[in-house]
Amino acid sequence: MSQKVVLIVHAAPYGSERCLSALRVATALRGHDAKPEVKVFLMSDATVVGLPHQHDGAGSGLQAMVEHLVAEGVTLKLCRTCALARGLAELTLIAGVEIGTLPELADWTLAADKVITF
Repeated sequence: MSQKVVLIVHAAPYGSERCLSALRVATALRGHDAKPEVKVFLMSDATVVGLPHQHDGAGSGLQAMVEHLVAEGVTLKLCRTCALARGLAELTLIAGVEIGTLPELADWTLAADKVITF
């Protein structure tokens, strides 16, 4: 039986390395021999990472990381309330990224073996 791990990310994608670190941990978890089920819930300013075509000048590959995670079966959702507050809810998101709700996050949390926050 596979472990279930939820990562909750609050940090802006380019304000610190916490968002990058969360995506790296999700990638490492998904690539682990144990193949845990990994879900990522992006809240607050982290919701911006769900938008495509961003360039930070340093060649950051956050979109590529998100696309890789989606391809690996990782569920990535943006907090609906946070996305609405930032005008993101109606914008095109990276393929595979969806808008989520706090009740969904509550369900994920209750079903998870581990919850990690960034």
